[in-house]
Amino acid sequence: MTAVIRQLPGLSDYQQTLERMRQFTRERSAQTPDEIWLLEHPPVFTLGLAGRSGHLLNPDPIEVVKTERGGQVTYHGPGQVIAYTLIDLRRLGIGVKELVFRIEQALIQTLATWQIDARRISGAPGVYVPFSGGHGQFEGFAKIAALGIKISGGCSFHGAALNVAMDLEPFTRIDPCGYPGLRTIDMATLGVHAPLPEVEQTLAQRLAAHLG
Repeated sequence: MTAVIRQLPGLSDYQQTLERMRQFTRERSAQTPDEIWLLEHPPVFTLGLAGRSGHLLNPDPIEVVKTERGGQVTYHGPGQVIAYTLIDLRRLGIGVKELVFRIEQALIQTLATWQIDARRISGAPGVYVPFSGGHGQFEGFAKIAALGIKISGGCSFHGAALNVAMDLEPFTRIDPCGYPGLRTIDMATLGVHAPLPEVEQTLAQRLAAHLG
């Protein structure tokens, strides 16, 4: 069954979008087609189930919203492609680890379209690119895409965020994904000035291929 791809116009309020995802997941049946939602959020920090307030260094005046997704704290804002993957894992015959792997692969392939060398780092979900700085397991890397997933009734919601061309300053107000000092980057900082709708379309195609 082919996933339905929905592009939400404008900036979508995070709390309202979250309620829509919850409702969609709650009301779906075994026959409901999977959906991939593509959108942008206005500035917001989101705190996952494992999130600790200590990783919020200086959030004001940006809103902080607690969510049920996995992971720690991250930032969403204009210039970032959000892809929410509302997938029936039972029907697809995969588990959450495979779902994360496939989403990461779609992100890596999307960035490769613009000759960006993106890769995984073991034990740290998301996608990273070579960049000076960092320390520990992140030495020589910066994070360009984050993931957070929730499974309910065998179906996923939440998803991935890819930094395209955004104000990165809010990331300095948090420990991104719970890692102090983790550098966060976007495609524009790497010298790639891709139209956001084009990145959305490319990511949607890659996600549909891996999750369809």
